[in-house]
Amino acid sequence: MTALFRTASWLALAFTLAGSPALAGSGPPPDYVLTDNADLAFTSPDGATRIEQYMKDSGDWEVKWQAWARRGEQMTELKPEQGYGAGFRFTADSQWLVRMQKTGSGEQDLFLYHVENGAFVNATKTSLSDLAWAYFHGRPDTKKLKLDYHVSANLMKGTEEAYRWLGVDWPNNRYLLISLSGEMDKHPKNVAVKGLADWKCRYDLKTGKFDVPEMFAKGNAEALKWEIRR
Repeated sequence: MTALFRTASWLALAFTLAGSPALAGSGPPPDYVLTDNADLAFTSPDGATRIEQYMKDSGDWEVKWQAWARRGEQMTELKPEQGYGAGFRFTADSQWLVRMQKTGSGEQDLFLYHVENGAFVNATKTSLSDLAWAYFHGRPDTKKLKLDYHVSANLMKGTEEAYRWLGVDWPNNRYLLISLSGEMDKHPKNVAVKGLADWKCRYDLKTGKFDVPEMFAKGNAEALKWEIRR
């Protein structure tokens, strides 16, 4: 084997490995410890994927969490790294995964992942919650509502059963229902705190677009009137 051929072979191998979503035996850094909290472990409906969460405590309230998807001996990090553990929910076909990520007191983000080449990867360039809020603020009836406190995006229950409990007959593994809430922190003292309570929208996994089904119209109108008296 000539030196030139050997070099070309090693380059081809390097490119192959670089293109892989995760290598066998990969995983979190050694200073991250697997949590023993059973509530933070999740398994896909087909049993092929297990979500494991690892924590690093550097002291002085500096805690970091990483979530990893294990499929056999292969592990893939579900980015981004966060400051809290998270909840996860799969679609029934085990091809989509939503991360319900606490970010602070009464605040939560959503991240969406999809299986590609046998591994879960980020399905959107920005978080699913950012996309939902952009849709909310882009509507004529909601664009003027500015929230800055307890801002939270929540995944409604029923993902695995295509929300049959609502009495709908939507296709399986097609939609995600998201509920948005928040408050306005900048307001005069001794007046009502205005906010948003449980405003619902639907995300289409096939088209990547949002809409509001008619069944939520009345509830959403009420959600915009929410107030807390102080």
